[in-house]
Amino acid sequence: MLDKERTVLLINKAQQGDENAKTELIENNMPLIKSIVKRFRGRMIEYDDLIQLGSLGLIKAINNFDTSFNVMFSTYAVPMIIGEIKRFLRDDGVLKVSRALKMQSAKINNFIEEYKSTHDNEPSISEIAEKFEITSQEVVFALDSAKYPISIHEKTDDDSGLELEGKISDTESSDDILDKFLLREIINTLPERDKKIIILRYFRDKTQSEIAKEFGISQVQISRIEAKILKQMKEKLE
Repeated sequence: MLDKERTVLLINKAQQGDENAKTELIENNMPLIKSIVKRFRGRMIEYDDLIQLGSLGLIKAINNFDTSFNVMFSTYAVPMIIGEIKRFLRDDGVLKVSRALKMQSAKINNFIEEYKSTHDNEPSISEIAEKFEITSQEVVFALDSAKYPISIHEKTDDDSGLELEGKISDTESSDDILDKFLLREIINTLPERDKKIIILRYFRDKTQSEIAKEFGISQVQISRIEAKILKQMKEKLE
């Protein structure tokens, strides 16, 4: 990783259009991108694509970083990188399912239910393929495109005899953890005054009036400052 002085120098050059400076920043921050990308493995998206998305987030961080802020560039870049990946997963997704495929999936599932009502087992993939005059691969793809929810009281496949409800972990999901990590990183990029206001307001349960007294300004001013901070944080989260 580059030291702070070299990083600031390269960022200033990159923001002035120096592509070599931007390339050097990307290459030297690749370990940071890879460490973040690891959190998103196993989501049906190629590793190289995740790296590209992370690099795009880093480039946005380079373009928008204010070198006058007393904050490490990596601290600012982390939420930008995570945000770029999560934005793709949320808005573009890793799999686009057409209306026709959804309809076909529904028809197949209806057929399976009807078949089970008159037989002791489910139809095979080849039987489904023959019924709908499609290939076995198309059957599998259609079924995987829309997973129906099941009851939390459904029995598990093991010999424990437990219902799914008893097997559900009460720990946070990876998305929850990432959101908290992202929020923390964004708060760390705030100027000291703004950071203190957010911490007092949302982590110390202080009222705007109490915070205003501590800062020696009016409650109206705190309200305006808070609204501005929250707007900036929301933009970074989206």
